[in-house]
Amino acid sequence: MSSLNEVAGWLRDRLPALLAEHRVPGAALAVSAGGQVVEVAEGVLSKATGVTATTDSVFQVGSITKVWTATLVMQLVDEGRLDIDAPVRDVLPDFRVADEAASAAITVRHLLVHTAGFEGDIFTDTGRGDDCVRRYVDTLGEVAQLFPPGEMFSYNNAGFCVLGRVVEVLRGKPYDVCLREHLFAPLGLTHAATGADEAILFRAAVGHIQPDPDADPEPAPIWSLARSSAPAGSMLAMRPRDLLGFAQLHIDGGRAPDGTAVLAPHSADAMRQPQVTLPPLGLMGDAWGLGWEIYHWPGGTVLGHDGGTVGQAAFLRVVPDRNVAIALLTNGGNPIALYTEIYGHVLRELAGIEMPALPTPPSTPRRVPVDRCLGTYTSDVAELTVSQDDAGRLWLDQVPKGVLAEIGGQPERTELVHLDAETFLPVRPRLGIHLPQVFLGDDGTGRALYIHSGRATRRAGVPTPSSGHQ
Repeated sequence: MSSLNEVAGWLRDRLPALLAEHRVPGAALAVSAGGQVVEVAEGVLSKATGVTATTDSVFQVGSITKVWTATLVMQLVDEGRLDIDAPVRDVLPDFRVADEAASAAITVRHLLVHTAGFEGDIFTDTGRGDDCVRRYVDTLGEVAQLFPPGEMFSYNNAGFCVLGRVVEVLRGKPYDVCLREHLFAPLGLTHAATGADEAILFRAAVGHIQPDPDADPEPAPIWSLARSSAPAGSMLAMRPRDLLGFAQLHIDGGRAPDGTAVLAPHSADAMRQPQVTLPPLGLMGDAWGLGWEIYHWPGGTVLGHDGGTVGQAAFLRVVPDRNVAIALLTNGGNPIALYTEIYGHVLRELAGIEMPALPTPPSTPRRVPVDRCLGTYTSDVAELTVSQDDAGRLWLDQVPKGVLAEIGGQPERTELVHLDAETFLPVRPRLGIHLPQVFLGDDGTGRALYIHSGRATRRAGVPTPSSGHQ
């Protein structure tokens, strides 16, 4: 295997060409091995200003924030102030979603591992005040239940906002303050921001978006999503080295660089244990722990999480057994292609791990019966219709709803081809990936109950069974 210095040389040589090839305006990257860190940056933070990216530039980390939120939760477990298997209502008595039985049954663990079962892509903006997370949680009372708690995995942003509120109530402080006092400070992080008013103190990246897939990336009209979704990943920004400082906490069994116990070793270990298995979803892991995605790849087990905000994308991978971690932060273009080439090389060279290729459509797709797939599936943010044309081809029409429509989401139509078992792939990639569409369950008539692409979207018109304690 290569040395860290050899990997650093490869990164410096390859990064400029990779950014140009994939139209990524700017990126910053840090790699650690054995506690030593190398950093690389290239490109610009905003095409509007031309300010160059440096290794000290801060980018939004998006949903990687969820692992930080989970760590704040586990610190409370360490202190004996929280039982993750107790109902959320033990801490938040007024917590409710539309299904009362589910509201009473949902536990902190369900939220940590995305098995709570209620609609998760809720992005209600409840303002910028310190009460925004509380006010957000108060809006969930009409959110639909997709399946009984504990039944399956469905990625849930709203659930992590509820966890953020649990942290606020038990700490008696706003979520942002909890991050700063219980993670930033003990880890000695110097280039981390909980919002735009802090990020502006650094060289801060601006996200870039593309009006259509063939257009060049252009600066986004806003810097971030709503503060009310901060515990799920709408605000947190930092440089790659600081993100690796957080990763090292988990590699080192919960210890800060000065030896301070920030998280109990058994809690750090518990967070990386598989809690629920996932359908084959391509970019996502094959299992989920208490906050961490888990990837069982040839050569070893990898922890990680990705994040996406308004034109920014972030990727974190950690190999605890090899003391290796990689953080890549980007601000537009096709970041997944960039991630694939960089992480494939670095994981192989430093950890002896082969990162599997992302799924692609077969050159000669096999025709299979699709009757069970056909129909309409609906959520708060999209309506998905699966149909078959006269030539036997399968099509997926996606119509944005709610907040996705409000921020300019456009209807999309794509052909699906069979990959294997219940999994189909779009013929055309989106954001550099052929996102798997997995048809799961039975609606009672032999048709699929869900179309699953990381989120389970339920077939329209099929009522959710009464949610019991699972």
